[in-house]
Amino acid sequence: MSNKATIEYEGQKLELDVIVGTENEVGLDITSLRAKTGMITLDPGYGNTGSCTSDITFIDGEKGILRHRGYAIEELAEKSTFMETAFLVLYGHLPNASELVKFEQEIGDESYLHYGMKSHFEGFPDNAPPMAVLSAMLNTLACYNTDLLTTATEGEAFTLPAAKIISKVRAIAAWAYRTSIGKPFMAPRPDLSYSGNFLHLMFSQQFNLYEPLPEVEKALDLFFILHADHEQNCSTSTVRMVGSSHASLFSAVSAGVGALWGPLHGGANCEVIKMLTHIHEDGIKPRDFVEKAKDKNSPEKLMGFGHRVYKSFDPRAKILKGQVDNVLKAMNVSDPLLDIAYELEEMARSEDYFIERNLYPNVDFYSGILLRAIGIPVNMFTVLFAIGRMPGWIANWREMHEQSLRISRPRQIYTGEPLRSYVPMQQR
Repeated sequence: MSNKATIEYEGQKLELDVIVGTENEVGLDITSLRAKTGMITLDPGYGNTGSCTSDITFIDGEKGILRHRGYAIEELAEKSTFMETAFLVLYGHLPNASELVKFEQEIGDESYLHYGMKSHFEGFPDNAPPMAVLSAMLNTLACYNTDLLTTATEGEAFTLPAAKIISKVRAIAAWAYRTSIGKPFMAPRPDLSYSGNFLHLMFSQQFNLYEPLPEVEKALDLFFILHADHEQNCSTSTVRMVGSSHASLFSAVSAGVGALWGPLHGGANCEVIKMLTHIHEDGIKPRDFVEKAKDKNSPEKLMGFGHRVYKSFDPRAKILKGQVDNVLKAMNVSDPLLDIAYELEEMARSEDYFIERNLYPNVDFYSGILLRAIGIPVNMFTVLFAIGRMPGWIANWREMHEQSLRISRPRQIYTGEPLRSYVPMQQR
C-alpha cells in the first residue's frame, strides 16, 4: 500500500501522508491541509475524522471486536477484575501481583470523602439529577485537592488524583443517592472489593449491613469492566478536548460526566427500562409494540437494540447476558418487565426484521435489566456507567498530554450573512 494519497482541487495537488494503525486501520493525515491549500474538511459529528492516535482501545464494529491494550474483552471479562482492567487501561500492561496490591491499596486509601463535602450534598434538592450532582462534586473534589491541579502524567502527581477519582466517585454517587432519600452516609469497608464497597455504600443501613450475593458482586464488577473504555466516543472526546486546554483531570472528567448524561449516550439503558415500563403499564403486547415501532411516524421507539459502531453484534452484550441470567437466578427475582425484555430478545434473535437491520440486543439492553434486578434506581444507571468509564477517561486524558497535542480547536464553514452595515434603530 502506498504511504501517500493525493487530493486535487482547481489544478492544485497535495500529497497527504497515509497513517496505518497496528490493526490496519487507514487514515489520511490532513494536518497540513489548511496551511497549504486554505481548505478544511467538513465532517459533522466527526464520524469520519480521527482526532488522535491511541494505544488504549481497539474496536472493529463490523466484526464485533473490542480490545483494551490488545486484550480481548471476552478474555478480560472471564479472567480479570475491574481493578486489574482499570490498571491495564491506565498503565498499558496487566499488573503483576505486587503492582495490583499497590494499586488496590491506593484505591482503598482514597475511599473516604472529606467531611466538608457533606454540606455540599445537603445543598442539593432531593430531586437533583444524580449526574448533575456527580459532575458538580467531581469539580468540588478539586477544591479539596488544589495541589493536584496539574497536567502531570507520571509519578504521584498523576497516580494520586487518578486513584482519588476512581475511588471517590463511588462515594460521591452513593452519597448523592442517600441524600435524595434522606438516609445517612455510610463509611466504606476495607474488607470489601471495589464493587462490593459500592453496593455497601448504596444499600447498607447503620445496623443492617448490606452483604451482596457473590453473583451480584461479580455481575456489577463485570458491568464496570465492560464500560471501562470504548474508544473516542462523545464523552471520551469531551475529556480529551477539555484536557487539551490544560484543565485539571478533575475538570476534564467532570465534563465527561456532562457529555455522558445525554440520553443518546450514557442514558440509553435508562431508556430501555422506560420502554419496558411503558409496555407493561399500558398493557401493550411486546409484538404489538414492535409493530408500532416499525412505523417511522409512530412515537414508539425500540430502545436497546443495534449500535452505531457494532454492525454484527455488541461483544459486551453477549457477556452481560450470562451475568443477568446468573443474577436473576441467584436473587430469585420475579419482575414483569424482565418477562417483556426476554420476549423482545427472542423476537430480535429470530425475526427477519431485526436480523436484516442488525437490531440485536446491545449492552444497554442487558445492563438496564441487570441494574434494575440489583435494585439500582433508574436515575442512577448512568452514574454507574460513569463509575465504570473513569479509567478510560483518565487514560485518555493522560495519553493526550503525553502526546503533547495542541489545544483542540475545530474549524467551521461559515454559512451566515456576508459583511453588512449596522442599521440604526429607527430604520429597522
